[in-house]
Amino acid sequence: MIKEYSETHLQNLRIGIHKETIQLIKIQNEGRIHTILHFSINIICFIILSGYSILGNKELVILNSWAHEFLYNLSDTKAFSLLLLTDLCIGFHSPHGWELMIGFVYKDFGFVHNDQIISGLVSTFPVILDTI
Repeated sequence: MIKEYSETHLQNLRIGIHKETIQLIKIQNEGRIHTILHFSINIICFIILSGYSILGNKELVILNSWAHEFLYNLSDTKAFSLLLLTDLCIGFHSPHGWELMIGFVYKDFGFVHNDQIISGLVSTFPVILDTI
């Protein structure tokens, strides 16, 4: 009786471990699929935008002229306010804005949040951008 109980208990334990292992594998695969999906979507968007910029020159000329007209017609106070707002949000001396922006892009590509990589990018990316 003890032998049958221990065999039954052992078999139930094996079945439980097997089900738990399958569930953990599904969770792991789901994360990888999610990362691959995000990365492939971003690549497809880049290809579409590149193709559109190469093939759709007429539409881009119209959009460019509209943007130039909008920016050149700004008054001094509106232009100063726009510069101040962008400098506060993502300026060279605003690490919090850079952390948010780089973290969003990092997450959008499907990578796991890593503070060390983000802080490294925050400390180097604005300097490289300013140099360019």
